[in-house]
Amino acid sequence: MTDVQTVANKIVENVEQVMVGKRQAVQLTVLGLLCQGHILIEDVPGVGKTMLAKALSKSVGCQFQRIQFTPDMLPSDVTGVSVFNQKTL
Repeated sequence: MTDVQTVANKIVENVEQVMVGKRQAVQLTVLGLLCQGHILIEDVPGVGKTMLAKALSKSVGCQFQRIQFTPDMLPSDVTGVSVFNQKTL
């Protein structure tokens, strides 16, 4: 096995201790993480999306934060807004 595959398998095994019966979702999430991509987890309420994200972040030593979206939220509410001020140049 390659080093990447070994690391991926260890992460999957660790997350599966919390996420029972969701092997494909765990594997795809780890794949997205290792590819340095973005991961969007969508499903119906109550199936473990937040638990998957928490377990994965804890497995790799990252920080987890969750944002509860509402219909009136804008991207700037999450990313912030830069205000240009000519006087501070």
